[in-house]
Amino acid sequence: MFGFVHLYSGQEAVSTGVIRALRRDDYICSTYRDHVHALSKDVPAREIMAELFGKKTGICRGQGGSMHMFSAKYNLLGGFAFIGEGIPVGLGAAFQVKYRKEVLGDETADQVCCSFFGDGTCNVGQFYECLNMATLYKLPIIFVVENNKWAIGMNHPRATAPSLGDSDAQIYKKGEPFGMPGVLVDGMDVRKVRQVALQSIERARRGEGPTLIEAETYRFRGHSLADPDELRRKEEKEHYLARDPLPQFKKYALEQGLISEAELKQIETEVLAEVDEAVKFADESPKPEKGQLLENVFADPKGFGIAPDGRYRYELPGFSSGTAAVS
Repeated sequence: MFGFVHLYSGQEAVSTGVIRALRRDDYICSTYRDHVHALSKDVPAREIMAELFGKKTGICRGQGGSMHMFSAKYNLLGGFAFIGEGIPVGLGAAFQVKYRKEVLGDETADQVCCSFFGDGTCNVGQFYECLNMATLYKLPIIFVVENNKWAIGMNHPRATAPSLGDSDAQIYKKGEPFGMPGVLVDGMDVRKVRQVALQSIERARRGEGPTLIEAETYRFRGHSLADPDELRRKEEKEHYLARDPLPQFKKYALEQGLISEAELKQIETEVLAEVDEAVKFADESPKPEKGQLLENVFADPKGFGIAPDGRYRYELPGFSSGTAAVS
């Protein structure tokens, strides 16, 4: 991968635990770690991989890349690179659901929106503004904080003040002043995450309003592939590696007799084959044409863009068509 690909290793229980508890027509709003949220929302792996490769067959035709995956088909409202900018988008989705039901009389409007973001985002204005509006209008939204302890290179306690009487900065407690339940959950245990998610989803569907979930987790790699990851202590990493959600669930499933070693091996084989096929598909897919470059940028229906010959094309009311060379 080239560029700022933000891996999700260590946080898998959050995406799986929350999104797999949703319906197909529910909404999610993501961050720059959106490729895993997209996988959990059933977007085909080959379309996600092709987008990571910047290819025309990607979920956004190669125009979004790793940080900006959108899909109307799967109600994926997008990956957002700037922290906090996706939270109001998720709030808008929840608002339109309530509006359709209560104003337009659409009885099928009972969808829920889950907005994902990190601990560093909980110090920006959009977060607090949206908590207020969500409770004010009793919107069907769930705010999911993936607290992996580090906002790029900023350790969480250094940036977030603790609540009155607390020694630690606990984000879930920020929900109560805005009239919504706040829940703290082990974000490295998929069963616990799923249980909390199901309760919050049902509460939202009943019209009882939002929930703030703080899932405590950890990323095993640097902030992105461009991060040398020199700030975190070795002991800290080893502590969280011992809580890796994948072997944790594997151990539980085997001990409870939910699956056999042979079945697990088969699943692993199938997953590796799917990944290999996705990489092959992405690698062999065509690159976007130059004419795609400015599409979806301007609202003018006649459009701006770049012609296949590498020249701008444009047409506006009152002006003659023309082209200009691209430098």
